[in-house]
Amino acid sequence: MDRLPTPPDVFGQARLGPLTLRNRIIKAATFEGMTKGALVSDDLVEFHRKHAAGGIGMTTVAYCAAAPEGRTERDQIWMRPDALPGLRRLTDAVHAEGAAASAQIGHAGPVANGKSNRVPALGPSASFNPQAMQATRRATPADIERVTAAHAQAALLAIEAGFDAIEIHLGHNYFASSFLSPKINKRRDGYGGSLANRAKVALGVTRAVRDAVGDRVAILAKFNMDDGVPGGLWLDESLQVAQWIERDGGVDALELTAGSSLLNPMYLFRGDAPIREFAATFNQPMRLGIKLVGDRFIRTYPYREVYLLDSARQFRAALKLPLVLLGGISQRTTMDLAMAEGFQFVAMARALLREPDLINRIQRDSATRSLCIHCNKCMPTIFTGTHCVLA
Repeated sequence: MDRLPTPPDVFGQARLGPLTLRNRIIKAATFEGMTKGALVSDDLVEFHRKHAAGGIGMTTVAYCAAAPEGRTERDQIWMRPDALPGLRRLTDAVHAEGAAASAQIGHAGPVANGKSNRVPALGPSASFNPQAMQATRRATPADIERVTAAHAQAALLAIEAGFDAIEIHLGHNYFASSFLSPKINKRRDGYGGSLANRAKVALGVTRAVRDAVGDRVAILAKFNMDDGVPGGLWLDESLQVAQWIERDGGVDALELTAGSSLLNPMYLFRGDAPIREFAATFNQPMRLGIKLVGDRFIRTYPYREVYLLDSARQFRAALKLPLVLLGGISQRTTMDLAMAEGFQFVAMARALLREPDLINRIQRDSATRSLCIHCNKCMPTIFTGTHCVLA
């Protein structure tokens, strides 16, 4: 009888494209809320330095918009020469702690805040965003070409800033993801209708980034397995798109995610829904509206460890491409389970907000348990500097 291969050690070195990481644990992108003026702050540098010192193999800076109208709010970083000195300070600080740094680049599309950015949000179709109380403008073919080229330019700037990896945002109904969604994309031109047409933006962006940077850095894509929305992208179609991405050779790995920042954000996060805390971040009458009907948008999904595993297994079975498992990984047993299931990397976020040194402690003692209680009250803190409210 053939012996099954021994799963890799999650704390062993690992190759990701041209990059060697000291372990297989990635700090997932969580918008930090520490970029006043769309520039790097000392707090942002320290945020990522602490995670690097805490033992992760790579930390991901979120969110580096490819274009100014692609921000979810005006103070988010957008990739331009003015941002490079601060980003270089950040990558130097991460490297000094022995970790790698990844820049998450993307365009928020219909999730962007047009009022804050002072320019209309872009989407596959004209629509109204009730969260932001704004209209979304239908992207023209020229807009699509410009946004695609902006991703490539942003990737080049990230290399100049010292990043070791690029993570392309293809999830959560941001620009590329919104084109994939049959619920959001109502176009009748070459970017709508069939899955092949709806996938053109995602495939075009990954190809543009690969053509621009070659093999100088690792390229990942954060990719929606499903939107968690009736009529949205579902696994049968997303599996096919993932296979096309693999065929095209645009990325070195996929980080599997789910949910819609536009229509169902808690589908990704799971755990308690902090409606009261979210409401407190808004002025009236939005505050009252969120308190009254927020549960229709900020829904509650029970938390369990590795809650995206069942869906991710289908991608693992269909792809040879390295995959990053995200969602409810906070202890050694689930890290080892991911390795045994054939995933090459794991990504963590909320647990590290409470305990940036969690990885070092798990490596010293495999019985260590995260203190994160999945209350999700960290989520509304993105407006004031992302942190665990219990730490």
